[in-house]
Amino acid sequence: MFDQLFSPFTLRSVTLRDRIVFPAMGTHFADENCFITDRLIQYQVARALGGSGLNFLECCSVNMESSPSKQPSIADDKFIPGHKRLTNAIHNAGGKCGIQLWQGGAGVGADPTCRMFIPDFYDGKHSSQFIPPWGKHEADGTVPAVTVEELRMIAEDFGKAAARAVLAGYDVIEFHCGHNYLPHCMLSKAFNHRTDEYGGSLENRARFPLECIRAIRANMPEGMPLFTRISAFDEPDLDGGKGGNSLEDNIFFCGKAKEAGVDLINVSRGNFSGDGNVYEVPPLNLPRGFNIESAAEIRKRVGIPTMAVGRINRPELAERTLEENKADLICMGRAQIADPEFCNKCRDGRTEDIRYCIGCDQGCSDGFVSLPFITCLRNPFVGREKELLVEPAAKKKKVLIAGGGMGGMECALYLKERGHEPIIVDMDDHLGGQFVIAGAAPGKEEFIQAVKEETELVRRAGIEIRTNTKVTPEYIRDTRPDTVVLAIGAGPLILPIKGADLPFVTNAHAVLRGDAEPEGKVIIIGGGIVGVETAEYLQARGHECSIIEMKDAIAADLGFYRRMFSMKSLNASHTKMICNAVCKEIVEKAVRYEQDGVIKEETGDSVVMSVGARSYPTKDLISVCEELSIPVHVIGDAKKARRAMNAIEEGVETALKI
Repeated sequence: MFDQLFSPFTLRSVTLRDRIVFPAMGTHFADENCFITDRLIQYQVARALGGSGLNFLECCSVNMESSPSKQPSIADDKFIPGHKRLTNAIHNAGGKCGIQLWQGGAGVGADPTCRMFIPDFYDGKHSSQFIPPWGKHEADGTVPAVTVEELRMIAEDFGKAAARAVLAGYDVIEFHCGHNYLPHCMLSKAFNHRTDEYGGSLENRARFPLECIRAIRANMPEGMPLFTRISAFDEPDLDGGKGGNSLEDNIFFCGKAKEAGVDLINVSRGNFSGDGNVYEVPPLNLPRGFNIESAAEIRKRVGIPTMAVGRINRPELAERTLEENKADLICMGRAQIADPEFCNKCRDGRTEDIRYCIGCDQGCSDGFVSLPFITCLRNPFVGREKELLVEPAAKKKKVLIAGGGMGGMECALYLKERGHEPIIVDMDDHLGGQFVIAGAAPGKEEFIQAVKEETELVRRAGIEIRTNTKVTPEYIRDTRPDTVVLAIGAGPLILPIKGADLPFVTNAHAVLRGDAEPEGKVIIIGGGIVGVETAEYLQARGHECSIIEMKDAIAADLGFYRRMFSMKSLNASHTKMICNAVCKEIVEKAVRYEQDGVIKEETGDSVVMSVGARSYPTKDLISVCEELSIPVHVIGDAKKARRAMNAIEEGVETALKI
């Protein structure tokens, strides 16, 4: 079915069983002292067992001074045994393993204990908009620039790390020369303003990363492949609008890298500064495969194998990329986070069974910042592969699931897999719950596709579905299930202010469901995720919108990357955004609000409330279950109004406990 994708690929003495690569992505699965953990090994092994051709360990530091906590390091011999455990485990699972050697630089991360090595050279000091606040440790707000001696030391560190990687049993080494880390910063004219032999011309700027590559190659066996990850080009908003390296600059560098011993270029894109950071963990706002053409151009012009990356989450796109000779390998990272069996399912022609990544960024990117370690909206097993076990049930039970949202459906699927008899009951005429509403906003078609595919999984599993049916105490009495799962969700909150019941006032859920069509200019009360997406939805339908938000920022509950796109969209549509404003009253053609102690008015023709959600009441349902001695579990928004990621996680956990 995917002949190119599942054909072997050989570089030097290493042959991969297929063309799909699980790339290096941050997880926080390493421990506080940068050692490999069982959690990290189990996470990697699950993808190797799932059929990945090559698994890369996430960026691994080569210098102890700049090794962030909870990120793997290979900067000392003491780390080798842990890496050996990882490589042995991946090999035993039938896979091949690579290590990505990394030096942080300006992108070292938010760990204040780490030494920052940054490129610029202004009398030994540096001050730049690109240096994050936690890095400015001098009294004048600057950071010492990396010296020539330190650059040479770090190049040696890369070589020593490569030697350790060989001892640890890795099959492939990758040199990270992208995403604002020190080698990329030294290569890019947006970040490197030095006046010594490491700055100025492209040849000089390439000097340091090429020294690192030569040091790595010198410490590798002849038959071991060396990859290099690059950012295909720098974004135009860098360095005061002057921009950084072009694709042409990187084609020159890739040619030099090939001469220095690099066998394949991993063509990524993005940097943490300016608008470029949206490309590192690209959200659904970016098209699938947005970076493939860069890989194709480098492959053609340099005559070197390339690896394509960038929202390639469907096998059809990956296969077409290989068929058209645009790349030799395909990075499919979040696709395999969402479903560790992605490769096996594709190879076996079971693509309808895949839980596809939808580019939400909630668990991987946002979770990397806000949670102890990453997770995934589609897959709560991430990092818990040996903790959440799907085992046969001791006794088959009839389980009534009230609510057919994503949490309810996932609960049903795992109950069925364990041998139970789940029944999904939903008052709507379709499944999906609020995920359907979430998918109504422009650019979120993958949410709707996920609902369709999840619903089909439920149907093919033979799970009974009863739609247009409300679960009541009487229904539970009549049905007499062995267990009840309440996943009935939440409804929109209505702000208790004067005028809330006027005929031109509605709520965001009704708008996104298509049950209400506001007229003329629309005032949206509430500037969180739903309010912003309602504005985007209405503006796409020709409405002028303004948003009134009581907090000091619009879309504050959106993740970093998705918020960047939403704010661009709102600004491009000239959306009026009023923050720190408390709505007091709705009157004809206006909303009155208080801001800085002053009562003001925003005029409009219609009002849409988007001030949050409230769990639907479950007290009566719980009471009847207690009366009948039926175990009851409350999950998702029925427990507390939050996100689909929480509902799915609780649905799976509940299914594994029953």
